[in-house]
Amino acid sequence: MGVINTGPRATNVYFICAFAAIGGALFGFDISSMSGVLGTMAYKEYFGYPVSYRQGAITASMPAGSLVGSLFSSFLADRYSRKVALQIACVLWILGSILMTAAQNVPMLCIGRVICGLCVGIASSVVPIYQSEIAPKEIRGRVVSLQQWAITWGILIQFFIQFGAAQVGGGPNDPNQPTSAFRIPWGVQMVPAFILLVGLFFFPYSPRWLASKDRWDEALHVLADLHGKGDCNHPKVLAQYQEIEQALRVEREQTTTSWGALVQPRMLKRVALGMSIQMWSQLCGMNIMMYYIVYIMATAKIASPLATASIQYVINVVMTLPAIIFIDKWGRRYSLILGSFGMMTWLFISGALQQYYGQPNTDDVKTPDTSDITWVVLNNKPVSSAIVACSYLFVATFATTWGPVSWTYPSEIFPSKVRAKAVALSTASNWFWNMVLAFAVPPLLWNISYKMYYIFAAFNAAAFVHMTLMAPETKGYTLEEMDEVFDSGLPAWKRLKKTSRLEELERAIEAGQVKVAVPTREPPPHPAAPTSAPRLTVEHPTPERTTGAPTL
Repeated sequence: MGVINTGPRATNVYFICAFAAIGGALFGFDISSMSGVLGTMAYKEYFGYPVSYRQGAITASMPAGSLVGSLFSSFLADRYSRKVALQIACVLWILGSILMTAAQNVPMLCIGRVICGLCVGIASSVVPIYQSEIAPKEIRGRVVSLQQWAITWGILIQFFIQFGAAQVGGGPNDPNQPTSAFRIPWGVQMVPAFILLVGLFFFPYSPRWLASKDRWDEALHVLADLHGKGDCNHPKVLAQYQEIEQALRVEREQTTTSWGALVQPRMLKRVALGMSIQMWSQLCGMNIMMYYIVYIMATAKIASPLATASIQYVINVVMTLPAIIFIDKWGRRYSLILGSFGMMTWLFISGALQQYYGQPNTDDVKTPDTSDITWVVLNNKPVSSAIVACSYLFVATFATTWGPVSWTYPSEIFPSKVRAKAVALSTASNWFWNMVLAFAVPPLLWNISYKMYYIFAAFNAAAFVHMTLMAPETKGYTLEEMDEVFDSGLPAWKRLKKTSRLEELERAIEAGQVKVAVPTREPPPHPAAPTSAPRLTVEHPTPERTTGAPTL
């Protein structure tokens, strides 16, 4: 058990989770780090006009690093804590951004993007875990959804930074445009990582991580700060403390290792579900809309591709807000089902419009904005407007459904013993498919154009069926109650009806039916000294006196 930190420390759950979500903003900066510079002559001239597989390799280098980072995240999160893992990620982001900003050639750019990717892989795995372990069940979905909102803000902010930087020199179409058009936005993206790195020193460790390391006094004090206004004897604090202690005790009685537990049949189903949700969040086509939106808007040939794309980024930010507010009311399951159906619809319509009203982009119709694409819609403003509208509706659908839920759901369905590793695998699935698509989409756009929309529409149809059959509702349950939800034997479309153990224990403490006395003791002489969990003394108002951890 470590010595309790008595220095200044944030205690408001919303503020803690919102600040941690800056790690999600780095993900957003990643998504938008290429889209705003793809259309500038400075980028094209300096890096040799990368298109198709060459551009795919540049874009895919960051998700490749993120795949490695997400797999490594569980080691950092379990060994050094969720908080320290995020600080390590920030250092990697700053180093990678320095290399990107100073890039002299494509290999140096790719190395910088890989290092930044390591950060994003770690942060995208650890931030939802940290948020879900900090927050009470009543607002868990809301605060974990802040991760997605931060992603959308990162996308928007970086895009507008790039949009402004693209105007240096003679503008994005100037053949002699200076390299500051892409170096400025890649340098500025270091700022949020520095803010997160320094700010986390004043934030608490996850109480569940502290408990897993037998730092029970610290865990109790963090719970008191978060949920009892500093009162360690608050009924809600004692009830949550006991819930965590009981769950950890059961896990430690099992002889299976945490990695071995992942492949046991009862857990493998959850691991597969978490990985599938992250896979579908990529195969739905959303990040492709973000990475290569300037190509898509250029295909429609309506207004400036950069200006038209910027509206999509604003929609992404604004439409995520309703999901944050209502996710703990309308739940996760229906968001996944309805979101897949909606995205499938918009992609099928957009693909059909481009198929029947578009034409090959031959040399006699090419313009500077459309030189990198092979299919355009010419002289048909209603159809072009409909294509752009479908893109906007697609983004709005994702932002209100899959965007926040794809991060919330995997972070809450696993028990403490395997949570970091299982979420790491789920996030690794996200980054594997992100990497594949980042590399594959440029040649897809180049070679099959509108048919790509049909492919992603089919993926959404598959996700619709999968979520309908396999994704149970998880709202309203504590992290420690997820075993009952998934082991109940009920089909996914039937909700488990049960009373909350946590609420029952809290009511019993408030009613005086269970009296809890927390023992006070001095911290051990050395932070590494092992201790056992401080057992809570329970006094029942009966002639017999019982001691031990409170149970229901």
